[in-house]
Amino acid sequence: MAVAQGSTTPPSAEASDRPNRWQAMWNSISLVFDSRVGTTGLILVLFWFVIAFVSLFWTPYNPNESLFDVETGLPKQNLAPNAENWLGTDHLGRDIMSRLMEGTQVVLLKTRLPTDWPVVGGWSLPIGVAIWGVIGSLVLGAFLGLNAGYRGGWWDQVTMQFLDAMIAFPVIILYLVVIAALGRGDLIVILAITMTGAPGVARLVRSLALDIKTRDYIRAAETRGESAWYIMFVEILPNARGPLLVDAMLRVGYAIFAIATLGFLGLGLPPPDPDWGSMVAEARKNIFSNQWAVVWPAVSIASLVIGLNLFADGLREELTRYQQ
Repeated sequence: MAVAQGSTTPPSAEASDRPNRWQAMWNSISLVFDSRVGTTGLILVLFWFVIAFVSLFWTPYNPNESLFDVETGLPKQNLAPNAENWLGTDHLGRDIMSRLMEGTQVVLLKTRLPTDWPVVGGWSLPIGVAIWGVIGSLVLGAFLGLNAGYRGGWWDQVTMQFLDAMIAFPVIILYLVVIAALGRGDLIVILAITMTGAPGVARLVRSLALDIKTRDYIRAAETRGESAWYIMFVEILPNARGPLLVDAMLRVGYAIFAIATLGFLGLGLPPPDPDWGSMVAEARKNIFSNQWAVVWPAVSIASLVIGLNLFADGLREELTRYQQ
């Protein structure tokens, strides 16, 4: 009679062969480097994050101060008039490079709180307006999409009818309605991005939930008596993170473009910190005499949005290849 042989590999060796949490995280991130498109996009995005971080501590000049005397038109002596303006100056004599660097902060690194708030008025939150807007749309859209997709019935009918009605309106109209009703401000722009982005996220999450809820592990969780909230947020949502991550990268680009559009219309982020859209709007009046004041902020918007799109495309390509 043969006796089954036990494993000769000690348990400690088996445990050491398993990747730890940091290794698993690095393996997920390193997928991007397998794609040239994703790597190119990541380089563009990191470039602007580095510019935004550097601008927290240093800019060549004060972004909101003219380098020239209004009466004489000569350079101000106290602002190092012999120094070079690498990207030129705008029609008011302000350094374009400094204004671009300052504008990157507002988009990517900080969100200004209203000055009339008690205690925290005038402070700034970490993370930029575009990223907070996407986070808000992901949270709201995931909540609505999970309930609609998993619960079905009247939850699905009511939720999707409401979201379809919102999608029927042009996005710019929804932006204008929110800002006209609540006024200007960083938090208002975040709310506008959240409201316009949530329907698209909800539709994506609903389609994923309809597929995932038919899997065996969902049936096992239901058999164990797990609550609907547990199944939606512990079983379904983590398994939908791949498509959601790709969609989030794309939506950050959409949010940046939306901020620039609102700034161009004079309804975006309030002064004093400049944003790229308002820079284009101010400089277009003098476009025939000073073209670079329009070109540089437009190139900044395009490069960051293209970088996010390339990064999302590369990430989607590698995730699809990995799943296959």
